[in-house]
Amino acid sequence: MTGSSVRAVGWARSLPLDSEVKAARDWARGHLDALRWTTTDPETVDAVLLTVSELVTNAHRHAHSTAQLIMTWDQQCLHISVHDTSASLPAPRGPSTERVGGRGMFLVDALADAWEAHPCPHGKTVTACFRGPGPERPRQH
Repeated sequence: MTGSSVRAVGWARSLPLDSEVKAARDWARGHLDALRWTTTDPETVDAVLLTVSELVTNAHRHAHSTAQLIMTWDQQCLHISVHDTSASLPAPRGPSTERVGGRGMFLVDALADAWEAHPCPHGKTVTACFRGPGPERPRQH
């Protein structure tokens, strides 16, 4: 077989509906620490942690579901995926003076290099991708 093989490392955590979003952020921060991103790219760490908060909150609040949080680092991008039991796909909504909430996916869209949502047999998975530390690259939106 010719060509290069993909090398990735991943972590997974189940966050029941009654768990706090802080537990998801703390768990993610521990893995970002292990990747040394907290010292080499603290701005991306902040963006990743806010994205984790938003995606897990959406799973709990809108899907009324346990959130399955998966982080995968493939040496180029960190993929943050959250699976929940709702088939309803998210979409960014612009700011409004009439709504208190509803800005989560707008934030994810602004913070992540890319994101997508896919229906699954038992719900959906939303994945946000972040490029690793290195030269400045334009975000793809």
